[in-house]
Amino acid sequence: MPEAPKANSNGGDYSLSEKNKTTLQFIEDVTENADQVQKRVLSEILSRSAGVEYLNRHGLSGQTDRDSFKKLVPVIKYEDIQSDISRIANGDMSPILCSQPISEFLTSSGTSGGERKLMPTTEEELGRRSLLYSLLMPVMNQFVPGLDKGKGMYFLFIKSEAKTPGGLVARPVLTSYYKSNHFKERPYDPYTNYTSPNETILCQDSYQSMYSQMLCGLSQNKEVLRVGAVFASGFIRAIQFLEKHWPLLCNDIRTGTVNQQITDPSVREAVTRILKPDPKLADFLEGECGRESWQGIITRLWPNTKYVDVIVTGTMSQYIPTLDYYSNGLPLVCTMYASSECYFGVNLNPLCKPSEVSYTLIPTMAYFEFLPVHRNNGVTNSISMLKSLNEKEQQELVDLVDVKPGQEYELVVTTYAGLYRYRVGDVLRVAGFKNKAPQFNFICRKNVVLSIDSDKTDEVELQNAVKNAVNHLMPFDARLTDYTSYADTTSIPGHYVLFWEITVNGSTPVPPSVFEDCCLTIEESLNSVYRQGRVSDKSIGPLEIKIVEMGTFDKLMDYAISLGASINQYKTPRCVKFAPIVELLNSRVVSSYFSPKCPKWIPGRKEWIEQCTN
Repeated sequence: MPEAPKANSNGGDYSLSEKNKTTLQFIEDVTENADQVQKRVLSEILSRSAGVEYLNRHGLSGQTDRDSFKKLVPVIKYEDIQSDISRIANGDMSPILCSQPISEFLTSSGTSGGERKLMPTTEEELGRRSLLYSLLMPVMNQFVPGLDKGKGMYFLFIKSEAKTPGGLVARPVLTSYYKSNHFKERPYDPYTNYTSPNETILCQDSYQSMYSQMLCGLSQNKEVLRVGAVFASGFIRAIQFLEKHWPLLCNDIRTGTVNQQITDPSVREAVTRILKPDPKLADFLEGECGRESWQGIITRLWPNTKYVDVIVTGTMSQYIPTLDYYSNGLPLVCTMYASSECYFGVNLNPLCKPSEVSYTLIPTMAYFEFLPVHRNNGVTNSISMLKSLNEKEQQELVDLVDVKPGQEYELVVTTYAGLYRYRVGDVLRVAGFKNKAPQFNFICRKNVVLSIDSDKTDEVELQNAVKNAVNHLMPFDARLTDYTSYADTTSIPGHYVLFWEITVNGSTPVPPSVFEDCCLTIEESLNSVYRQGRVSDKSIGPLEIKIVEMGTFDKLMDYAISLGASINQYKTPRCVKFAPIVELLNSRVVSSYFSPKCPKWIPGRKEWIEQCTN
């Protein structure tokens, strides 16, 4: 198998050009020999896992060849292994899914039964994730040279974590990575020279973390060559934080002191090492931030910035106009494709347009298979994540090198950490090839209808939440005639909007407080990722219900039919994104109501908390 590039242990013998050359050659080797690498990866995973209970349950009995694996091991979704995951979470240390000890669980943004999915991982996987990170900058250097001469201003944050009854930590994948020695004690590398000290990233308090990272970024503004966050929504939140707090930040830069609101001792100490009194810089920042327009604020405050590094594919594409406004049209770069289940691949053409982003899957990361997805009237609906595959559908899966250009597939992975033929739920389209390895456009997450940040709400969950809420209307002899929704990102944080058409048969009008109760009931009914975004991360705003005129959904159907929809097959869409449709709905709004408070949310899973309290 091609050898992965080695991390440098010290800066003395550091040769950046040699490292870049080695990394790019590694990408050439693994993509040129993609099928051989994939065959070896599968054999290695199965050899290591020969004694695990899950594979023996399916009769694999130590066999490591591809044919036996595909014949005996089923394609699964999360619910198929949920009982195994629960056993591990509750303290069963036997080799259920993986021969190596499960070191922690990574909590997915996808949910099952309203709770985050738990993905098993091992210590070794941290090294595999670090490998993928190490590929990004040598690729980027081909397009934007000289990035080693300055710093990156990245807004990175940790999220809350919980412990399973068996004592394993459960936390998001990025929190796991930032808290690991792979990140905290990373060897010298000019490409990982960030304006934010580790202490500011690892601060649990989101306000103190954001404030201190922004302060460090502003105080080093001339050194910044690239800016970013994980998601586009997170970076925009940072800019709008600056819009709100720039007077305090400028005062700190003027005096060389840290605001007393920052109480974390390690953060204060780390920022103080960087911060020096700079009245001239403070005057400049005040002059720019005090202007009426914030268009181009990124290039105005950080004038040497070459690009914005954020994810703008999938649902994050809704933030592109806002990013263009703040950045004066700087390139928006999506560098990598990853999830809690596995890190997948990199963008080898990072300066492409956001609509043209494609990711090359790195064959050493996991064993990849692809389930063909067929569309009907432009809607991805052939293979629902809600059902298991029959024998014929299982046989449709193809290997990495056998995908067809232009065809859409659902990604299926087998990982070193104990997932076997697991349906990730992402729909990808083959855009081309790098040598023998395919390059994919990310199309969508299956079944997701609403998303603002890392939340993912599907149609069934939304329907159940609405069903719970309309009970508040019954005392007034009112009923919900029809509804749809959309993710409103015109303000930050964005929020869910539901358009309701109601019929009131009673003589008493429905009071505003009842509609507010409906908003809160919907929020209380949504998954824990959404509720965490509302309560802890503050990345999602209060849910809004807009009451529309009678006959609005008839108008919506008429409009869809005018665009070519079949009257016989028309169904009200439960989520709308097309601007003219949103405009039509907004033009018929008669009143609107917001959730009056945050829904309930606490870290950890409900059943763990119940076990601890009993």
